Amino acid sequence: MTAVPSTVPRAPTRAEALRYWFRLGCLSFGGPAGQIALMHRELVEQKRWISERRFLHALNYCMVLPGPEAQQLATYIGWLMHRTWGGIVAGGLFVLPSLLVLIALSWLYMAYGNVPAVAGILYGVKPAVVAIVLHAAWRMGLRTLRHPVLWAIAAAAFLAIAVFSAPFPAIVLAAGLLGFVGRRVTPSAFAAGSAHAADGGPHAPSVIDDDTPTPLHARFAWPRLLAVLATFLALWGLALVVLAAATGWNSPLVQMGWFFSKAALLTFGGAYAVLPYVYQGAVETFAWLTPAQMIDGLALGETTPGPLIMVVAFVGFVGGWGKQLFGPGWLPLAGIAAACVVTWFTFLPSFMFILAGGPLIETTHGQLQFTAPLKGITAAVVGVIVNLAGFFAWHVFWPGGWRSDAALAGLDPLPLALAAAATIALFRYKVGVIQVILACGAAGLAAAWAQ
Repeated sequence: MTAVPSTVPRAPTRAEALRYWFRLGCLSFGGPAGQIALMHRELVEQKRWISERRFLHALNYCMVLPGPEAQQLATYIGWLMHRTWGGIVAGGLFVLPSLLVLIALSWLYMAYGNVPAVAGILYGVKPAVVAIVLHAAWRMGLRTLRHPVLWAIAAAAFLAIAVFSAPFPAIVLAAGLLGFVGRRVTPSAFAAGSAHAADGGPHAPSVIDDDTPTPLHARFAWPRLLAVLATFLALWGLALVVLAAATGWNSPLVQMGWFFSKAALLTFGGAYAVLPYVYQGAVETFAWLTPAQMIDGLALGETTPGPLIMVVAFVGFVGGWGKQLFGPGWLPLAGIAAACVVTWFTFLPSFMFILAGGPLIETTHGQLQFTAPLKGITAAVVGVIVNLAGFFAWHVFWPGGWRSDAALAGLDPLPLALAAAATIALFRYKVGVIQVILACGAAGLAAAWAQ
């Protein structure tokens, strides 16, 4: 049996924290589960910067917030250790490497996407995206749909968006209300519970341990809360005003800022939850990109570090490029500017939730009781994601639409076969997402060479 260390480790300096958060941002592949597991292994088990219970307490709070929980967890721990500076650095570096990589990939996509080799790779990747989205719905369903009432909410959400084209915000609000009311009517369906729990066993002491007093900067005070909220509202409003002054109130950049501010508040249950809303706005309402480009962007987002919601940077880049914001001679600059604007407005609320709400959460280390509305919302999200998978499948398997005069009504059999293979790999053999994307991309490239 391994002896449990008895000495408290030295608190990390700002330089040490800066190096760690940058490294984490570069290596945070694998989606939120992998990112959280990586932080737990390094921060709790190896470095012992924070104890198990304090880590899980912060995680439980982040899980009930809209936005990427892994990035918010990094922000919370960085803030707890090194005040506001630490939170901004931890959360910012969690996003920055992914933003830079996506800008580079988006530029290559827009500049060389029609090159036969690149087009072939994307032809193979798109079916993988269909399988990946379906797999995401299945995984979320396993965690969420544990009662017939929750299955009913998921089915209702699917019908609402697939048949009646209900707006995603309305579905979220209705599901949250059902959870709030349903907890009183059928408490067994919406019973509070934690997704994570400490085992309560002996543990090595940490810099921030179970019984470590809350630091002065993390103690709740109404003046501080109001000051933080006012600061973030000012940053949000000032950014919109500056964009409007430079480009006009009806410009795509202002539209992106306003739209992704709303999208950031609807990201319950992960990035897949808000993708239907992003699709409705970016493809149908504003025409910033096409359905095929949206699928390609999701594939690129799956292969980069950082939170999957960073796919919005691709949406912004393609939208800025396509709208020629600064004229036909400045397309890359337009894409970069739009990607940065979208990222700013998408992640600003996440920092606000942590820096404003963290001190309130630190007042209690008990169980959070926000789960009933969240359970209703996440159940609805399962139905919405299934609809998203169906939508992607339609555009990938029938790229030219339904044609009664064509063989198989215009069905393209190779994407169907690749999607089936990817589905089996993900569900049956637990193959990683990146490996599936690479294999399907190689198959698409081989098909392009064979033509």
